This record gives sequence, C-alpha cells and structure tokens, in this order.
Amino acid sequence: MAEAHRREWAFVLATTVRVTRDLDTAEEAVQDAYVQALRTWPRDGVPRRPGAWLTTAARRNALNALERRKTLQRKLPLLLEPEDAPMPELHAIPDDRLRLIFTCCHPALAPEAHVALTLRLVCGVATADIARAFLVAEATMAARLTRAKKKIAAARIPYRVPSVADLPGRLDAVLTVIHLLYSTGHTAHSGQDLVRDDLAERALDLARMLHLLLPAAREAAGLLALLLVHQARRTTRTDGHGRLLRLEEQDRSAWDRELIAEADRLLVASLTAGPPGRFTLQAAIAAVHAQAAAYEETDWPQILTLYGALLRVWPSPVVALNRAVALSMVDGPEAALAEVEALEREGRLAGYRYLPATKADLLHRLGRDAEAVEAYRAALALSDNAAEQEFLAERARLLTP
Repeated sequence: MAEAHRREWAFVLATTVRVTRDLDTAEEAVQDAYVQALRTWPRDGVPRRPGAWLTTAARRNALNALERRKTLQRKLPLLLEPEDAPMPELHAIPDDRLRLIFTCCHPALAPEAHVALTLRLVCGVATADIARAFLVAEATMAARLTRAKKKIAAARIPYRVPSVADLPGRLDAVLTVIHLLYSTGHTAHSGQDLVRDDLAERALDLARMLHLLLPAAREAAGLLALLLVHQARRTTRTDGHGRLLRLEEQDRSAWDRELIAEADRLLVASLTAGPPGRFTLQAAIAAVHAQAAAYEETDWPQILTLYGALLRVWPSPVVALNRAVALSMVDGPEAALAEVEALEREGRLAGYRYLPATKADLLHRLGRDAEAVEAYRAALALSDNAAEQEFLAERARLLTP
C-alpha cells in the first residue's frame, strides 16, 4: 500500500480533480479509495494495475460526492466556475499532473503556497518532508497549507488550463515545484534509503514534459539539464551496502554519459539564448563537475565564478553555503569557514543539516578535529535519513581520539 501511495497518488488525484474540479472533494475521494484498498486488497489480493483500481474507486467516490453537491456546497471550498460557464479546453497541457501543478500555481496564491500546495496535493509529499525542504517546522508548513486551501476557497480559483499567454508567468513557480520534488527524491529527508527513485523519476518526467510544452523557455531547459546531470550519477551515490559516497569517492566511469551529453546540449542552447537564470546556472555548475575526468581535475575557479553569478540572481543562504565550499577549494578552508560562520550567526540556515556538516569538514581540514566532531554531531542530530546518519556518525567516530 505504501508503494501504491508513492507511485500512484499524483496520477489518481490529478485524474480525480478532472472529474470534480474541486481539490477538497478530489482529495477526500482519493483518500477514501486508499481506505477501501486497505480493506479489500489484503482479502482479494493486490490488483494487477493498482493505479487503475485506485483511480476507478476515487472517481466513483467523487461522482457520489457530486450527487450530494446541493447538500455539501456550503461546506466544501469550490474550484468550479458558475454552472453555465463553458468547460475549459483540457488538451493544452498533455498530462493531468502538469495541469494540476499549473492550477496550484495560480497567481492569486503566494509563491511559497504554490510550491507547498503542489508538493502536497499533486505529488503526495508528506507535510514533514515539505517542511524540511522549506527549512520550517512541520506545524508551520501544515498551517501554510491550510491557509492556501482557504485562499483557494475565498478566491474561487477554478481548475482551468492556463492560456498560452498565461503559461510563462506561472513558469518559475512550476519549475521550483519540480526542482524541490526532485531534491526530495534525490536525497530523501527521512527513511533508510538515501534516494527515493519514485520521486526523482516523477520529477524528471515532469521536467521533460514541461520542456516539450515550452521549448523556448530557457529556464525549463536549464532545469531539465540540471536534473539530467544529477540523474546521471544517481547509482554511484551509495555503495553496495547503501553507504553514502562523497563526490570524490564516486565511480565516474559508471556515470550515464548519454544523460550528461543530453544535459550539455540543453545547457548550451539555454546559455546562448540569453542571460542565464538560477536553474541554468545550477545546471552549469553540475555540468562542470560532470566534465571532470577525476575529482582532482575539477575546475573549482569556474565553479566559484558560477556560484557568484547564481548568488546574484538568486540570493539564497543555501547558495552562499555552497559557494563557500567552492571557495574552500580555491582560497582554502580558512576563508570558507569565515563565510560559513557568518551564515551561522545570521540564523537563516538554522536547522539545515548541511551547514554544520560543511563546517565540520572545514574544521577537519584546518586540523581542528575536536570542533569538527561537535559539528558532525550537530549535523547528525538534524538528519532523519539513515544513510546520512551513518555517514555523519562514521565521520565523527573517525575524528574522535
């Protein structure tokens, strides 16, 4: 059942919304379908096509709910336009998931609501994992999701395919959603495995669809290039026992060169078409890493330059932290540590496990192992992923006298 939830939720919910054009009604119908599956599958066996079974059950539940519309309409937040309004054309976007993502990214909602609502409703990502992606408490994210739904109800936002003219204005929010979805799968925030293949593959599929939908959008191409480079080295990020491997430890001969070449073609086209945005610059950084035949041959000055450009177009503390890593490889760990400690004092990355992990590595390189152990332990306390926990605990153990 857990596997069916991870793999089928997006398809089942998005398809059900097409029937109801009402988020709450659709989500309730899909949840009821999963409850029905919990009752019947142990008795009758898992169907050959679990997604089709769940979709049929959810659609039936939704249609039953719509029959009771006159009774329920005062209680449910509607996404419908007036009854005599013409049905929107549904063929403009070729996939229900993308259609629903663009709907959740309606301009009446705040940008942070776009991402959180889409990750929760379209992608089925747990509220706790969304909260970690946003560096906020789970209760804060739950409240944010509730406010977003209330805003949908108050604004009576319709389930409508955006026109061609409206698509570019919604693009950045959609790109952010897909990127965060891939990030959640690329390094799972919790659980035993470092990677959640279902989320990573779902995000890559959506990125490909978006690029096909908007081939002239440079940032859509940049995002796809970024995900392709990450996907190319996915299988080398852990060893045969699931132990996390750092970039310098990975077997570069096992990286998927076809995916890297595809990313390079997208990246060249995006860079030559105009000023690069944040996803294109991130893809360029990833490409520089991928082009190095060995870790020792990495062009760190180029990466540092690219991070500087990225920080100008996207002044994020996470980008500043990553730039500090590149700075350490160019100017040494002491210069980088000063920037990391400044970020630490600033407080915007409080609770972000990669800040103390980065600090620990820099302290170790400076010979300050006792302090490094404390920083590794601080990072360990912030991680819920078993592979990361094992890595951090091992690093602390090796440096403990």
